[in-house]
Amino acid sequence: MAPIYWFGNLPARMGDWLDGSLESHDDLQKKNEELQTRLLILERRALKYAALASENNELRRLMNSAEVLDDRVIVGEVVGISPDPYTHEIVINKGQSDGITVGQAVLDAQGLMGQVIQTSQFTSRVLLVSDSSHAVPVEVLRNGLRAILLGSGQPDTLDLVHVPDTADIREGDVLVSSGLGGRFPSGYPVAEITEIVKEPGEPFVTIGAAPKARLNQSRLVLVVFQPKSRQDEAPEEEPESEALAQDEGETP
Repeated sequence: MAPIYWFGNLPARMGDWLDGSLESHDDLQKKNEELQTRLLILERRALKYAALASENNELRRLMNSAEVLDDRVIVGEVVGISPDPYTHEIVINKGQSDGITVGQAVLDAQGLMGQVIQTSQFTSRVLLVSDSSHAVPVEVLRNGLRAILLGSGQPDTLDLVHVPDTADIREGDVLVSSGLGGRFPSGYPVAEITEIVKEPGEPFVTIGAAPKARLNQSRLVLVVFQPKSRQDEAPEEEPESEALAQDEGETP
C-alpha cells in the first residue's frame, strides 16, 4: 500500500513545494533589492569619500605652498565660473568681510591663477591669467629676462610678447612674476615655455607658454595679502612729524 499512499500525498507535497519555491523566490527578490540599495548607498559614500580625500590632498598642497610664501594668505573656494566662453573668470567665497580687495593675486598649489577684479561682502570675482585682457610682468627664472605674458583666450596657452629674436630663452624655461608694476608679488610661478617660433626677418619671436596653475581644475585657491611697504606707511607718519616741527617752531 505504500506506493498508493505516496501517490495519494503527491499533490499535497507538490503544492507545499510550489508554495515554498514561490516564497523563496519573493524573499530572494526582496533581499536582492535590499542589497542593490545598500550597494548604491555604499557607492555614493565611496564617491563622497574620494571627493573628500581629493579635497584634503589639494588643501594639503595649498598649505605646503602657503608655508613657502612670505606673504600672508587666505584659503578660498571656487563657487562659480563665468558662463561667457570668451571671459575667463571665477567666483570665490571670500569677499570684503574677509579683507579681500581689488588687485590681490590668486594662486593655487601650482602657480598664479589671476587677480581679484571685483569684490562683494562675501564673494569676489577673479580674472584668470588665460583671459585675453590679462597681462602679467614676468621674468625667466633661469636668467632674469623680463617680458610680458598675455592671456590668449585659451585655458592652456599663454603668449609671451615683445621678446627679441636674439634673447636667451628656451623651451622648458619657467616664467615667474617679476613684481614690476606692483600688482603681483615677485617670484610666483606663472607658466612654462612650450613653443618658440622664429620667423626670418621678424625682430620678435613668437613664444607660447603653458600656465602652471590648473585653471580649469583647482577648487581651492590662495588669496595673497602683500605686506605694506614703507612708502605706504610714510604718508601716515608725515603729518605727525610736520605737526611736531610746527610745535617746536612755535615754542619760545
